[in-house]
Amino acid sequence: MIEAKEIMEILRHRYPFLLVDRIIEIEDDKRAVGIKNVTINEPFFQGHFPGIPIMPGVLIVEAIAQVGGVMLLASRKEKRMIPLLGGIDNMRFRKQVFPGDQLIMEVVLLGKKGNIGKCRGTAKVGSCTVVEGDMMFAFIEEKAGV
Repeated sequence: MIEAKEIMEILRHRYPFLLVDRIIEIEDDKRAVGIKNVTINEPFFQGHFPGIPIMPGVLIVEAIAQVGGVMLLASRKEKRMIPLLGGIDNMRFRKQVFPGDQLIMEVVLLGKKGNIGKCRGTAKVGSCTVVEGDMMFAFIEEKAGV
C-alpha cells in the first residue's frame, strides 16, 4: 500500500490537482489499483454544477492517469522522469460520480517501448464501472527550475 505522503514523493502533482489518495495494490510496472475519496469540498464542485455536483469526467481520467504514473514510477529508484498523458482511446463514461463516492481505479500496462507506453484504465464506484478506456503516455526528463 502507498499512502498520500509517499504518492507525493512519486508524483509531482499537488493540491488541488493530486487526485489519488492511496494505492491499495501495485505490481511493479504491470498493474496498480488506487483510491480517490470524492468529497463535497473538491474545488471543482463550485462550478460543476451548482446544486448538482458531478465530478468532471476529465478529472476522473486524470485520476486514472495518476494511478498509472504511480505504477510506472514507484519501483524506480531514480524518479527524475515525468509521465505525461500522450493520448486517450476508446474512453467511455458510463455513470456520474458524486460527492461521497469512492473511486476505485485500476490501471494495467498493455505495453511499453522506450519512453512510450499504453495502459488500460478503469474507474469504478463499488462494482459499477463509471469510466474505462486506453491511455498512451510518454516519459520526459524532469529539468530543474522548469
